[in-house]
Amino acid sequence: MILHKSNSLTFFTPKPTNALGALFFDTGISAGFPSPAEDFKEQRLSLDKELVKNKEATFYARVSGQSMIGAGLDDNDLLVIDRSLEPSNNKIAVCFLDGEFTVKRLKVNKEGVWLQPENPNYPIIKITNENDFVIWGIVTNVIKKVY
Repeated sequence: MILHKSNSLTFFTPKPTNALGALFFDTGISAGFPSPAEDFKEQRLSLDKELVKNKEATFYARVSGQSMIGAGLDDNDLLVIDRSLEPSNNKIAVCFLDGEFTVKRLKVNKEGVWLQPENPNYPIIKITNENDFVIWGIVTNVIKKVY
């Protein structure tokens, strides 16, 4: 279900499910030398249980753009956003700024609030009283496709 689409993000809400989850092998997957196959213990894993701490306040949004590539948020990645978390300095936040959603790193100090992109090709945004600005939620996880 799509809740809202802007130029930079598309929001989704988690659907309730009775599914048991995907297969999960608890021993870890070696990125070095392979481990013996008999060491694998098969379980079921629910990504909702792993990634979602507050179901009523959690949403997904798809990234559109390159402003946060330095933080590992690439075009078309799926963000997990928790609206119940308190915004603070250095957190990555989804913000509503002057009619558009954007995702940036929060920079907060006694002199003000800035939205910091993680790509040098994008400008830092200083928030002023003239801005229509709301911190909508905090990014807790990112889900990526591997090509």
